[in-house]
Amino acid sequence: MRSVLRMDYFEIIGKKQLNGIVKISGSKNAVLPVMAASILNDSPLKLNNVPTLSDSRTMASILESMGSKIVFIDNNSINIDNSGLDNPFASYDLVRTMRASFYVLGPLLARFKKAKVSLPGGCAWGPRPVDFHIKAFEKLGVKIKLENGYVLANASNIRGAKIHFPKISVGATGNVLMLAVLAKGTTVIKNAAAEPEIQQLCNMLNEMGAEISGIGSNTLTIKGVDSLKNLDEISIIPDRIEAGTFMIAVAATGGKVVLENINSMHLKDVIKQLTQVGVNIIEKGNSLEIHAINIDIKPSIMETNEYPGFPTDLQAQWMILMCLANGDSTLKENIYFDRFTHILELNRLGCKIKLDGSLARIKGNRKLIGADVMSTDIRASAALIIAALCAEGKTTISRVYHIDRGYDKIEEKLTKLGAQIIRKK
Repeated sequence: MRSVLRMDYFEIIGKKQLNGIVKISGSKNAVLPVMAASILNDSPLKLNNVPTLSDSRTMASILESMGSKIVFIDNNSINIDNSGLDNPFASYDLVRTMRASFYVLGPLLARFKKAKVSLPGGCAWGPRPVDFHIKAFEKLGVKIKLENGYVLANASNIRGAKIHFPKISVGATGNVLMLAVLAKGTTVIKNAAAEPEIQQLCNMLNEMGAEISGIGSNTLTIKGVDSLKNLDEISIIPDRIEAGTFMIAVAATGGKVVLENINSMHLKDVIKQLTQVGVNIIEKGNSLEIHAINIDIKPSIMETNEYPGFPTDLQAQWMILMCLANGDSTLKENIYFDRFTHILELNRLGCKIKLDGSLARIKGNRKLIGADVMSTDIRASAALIIAALCAEGKTTISRVYHIDRGYDKIEEKLTKLGAQIIRKK
């Protein structure tokens, strides 16, 4: 896997139409909880369709620091052997770089009945506190202390409970699931996340002998079992956010692209919204054809919502598409109130976006001109790339280590489609 090169930057020459075929990688948001759940598997487990990301490498390093043996078989397969994992400790040095590292707390408690895990880091935008995780664990009977930036937890007497999240949380839902499967009695999670990534985690746990029902809904019922069995192999679902990013990129730049390795059921609202603004999309099995040659993008009134609504992880990308629409648009962010750091950078390229609380007002019919811009988080990086592909002249995007956390070889995939994008140091 590519190492994190913090001096890397992209040079992009815009106004290149995208054409061809691109294969969508495995899901970043699915592989991380699956890797964490492998803690509950004490024999070798092979993961297939693993995306080549620095975040995947970070999670592997965390597991290795606890005693796991991990072998990257090839670019997209990993063998994880947790039979020797014996140290339920996740250090600050590793956890600070990625919020999803906190996923290890639930399975560590389920396996060892105790754990010490650093409070997480990750993207700089917006507060995403771990309060939901901690309060839910306490309802399950976990005793928790916060000490010097670490969570010290003891789960010697965990029991089922009724948990109601004040707000849907993918991370908290996944973490609680991985502990509740081995709790005594029944746990009911209300206002649970229904995302495909959580569905895969539930299905994985059920294959291991857990009893989880309500999968895909906002109410999950978990009947605790005494023990789990081991899995030999699992394949990570396609990345719906990478797919949506490429769909929007084609819509913005024009052309005709076929996306392979797709689960269109995970993209229903994205397909609906793109169709409504004028993009032609044809579904064919596990592929999508995106037709955007000479289309006239219509403005929209959009808001992000929990799955199956429009993903917050595509908010920044949608914003740049609306800058090219034939009228003005609005975009309301309902998930993370401070996820707008990309606006200043997009405006440097010629966009005209004004923020009113959690509502972005977007002027359409913008002519974009290349400039020097800076990535601020994973999805903002994707939006800047799309904007650069649409802009006249050269754009330089710095801090692309963000993009390496969430997109598998994005510059190589775009180059194959006709983009002029070069990674430099």
